[in-house]
Amino acid sequence: MSSELHVDVSAGVAVLTLHRPAQQNAFTPTMAAELGAALRRCDTEDAVRAVVVTGTPPAFCAGADLSSRVGDVTATIDPAPWRIRKPVIAAVNGHAVGLGLALALQCDLRYLARDAIYGLNQVRRGVLADGYAHWLLPRLAGMANAADILLTGRTFDGDEAKELGLANASLDAAEVLPTALSVAHDIAAGSAPLSAALSKRLLWEGLGMGPDAVAALETELTTYVANSVDAGEGLAAVRDRRAPNWTGRVSADWPAWKVPADPPRPGLD
Repeated sequence: MSSELHVDVSAGVAVLTLHRPAQQNAFTPTMAAELGAALRRCDTEDAVRAVVVTGTPPAFCAGADLSSRVGDVTATIDPAPWRIRKPVIAAVNGHAVGLGLALALQCDLRYLARDAIYGLNQVRRGVLADGYAHWLLPRLAGMANAADILLTGRTFDGDEAKELGLANASLDAAEVLPTALSVAHDIAAGSAPLSAALSKRLLWEGLGMGPDAVAALETELTTYVANSVDAGEGLAAVRDRRAPNWTGRVSADWPAWKVPADPPRPGLD
C-alpha cells in the first residue's frame, strides 16, 4: 500500500483507489507511476478478473497537481486502462475534471456521481486535454459533443454526462462505488476470464478496423475459445443449472494476436 494509491484485491476484483484526499486526489507523477504499476499487475495476475478505479472521497480526481510544472503530469498512463486485458470500471464518486475525467474515459465502464462536476477544462488553462481525450471523446459522444466539451472547456454534471454517452449510469455519490463493485464481482464470477479479455481487446482494437477485419477476428477467436476448458465448463454449468467454475487463465491461454487487414475497397473513379 502506497501513500498515493491504495490497492486491494478480493474475490477476483482489484480496487485501485487514488488517495490524496486533502488535495481532492490531484494527480502527480508518483500517482501515475503507481497506477501504471498496479494496472500491469492486474493485467498479468490471473487472480484479478476485474478492476475498479476510484478515489478517496470527496473527489475522484480534481485533475493534475498544480504544484507540478505544466507537462510533468499526464493522463497517458502506462499502460492505459483500456490496454490491459481485464475489464476496468471507473467508479467516479466525486469531481473529475481535466486529467481526472480523461482517466475515467479510458476505462471500459463508467459510473458517475450525479452531483459532481466534470469537464476537460485544459483550454481554459492554456494547454490541451491529453490521455487519449481527442480519440475517445468523438467515439463516445460524437464529434459535435466532443468539440463542445474540448473547445469550450465547460463543466457539466453526471446526468448530462450520461446523456452525452460518457457514463453507463449517473447515480447518487454514495451509490457509485457499490454499483461499480457489484458489476465487477458479477464479471469476475459470471464471465469466463479469457472470453471477457478477448472481447474487451476486440472492442478497443475494433475502433480502428473495418467491419470485415472485425468479423474475421470474431470468427478466429470464437473458434479458439470454443476449444478452451472454460467453453466446456460454460456448457456444463448451463446444463447443470449451476454457477460456472472458471479455471481458464488469461496469462497462459492468451492467443497470438494478429489484426487482419480489410480487403481493398473499390475506388470511386
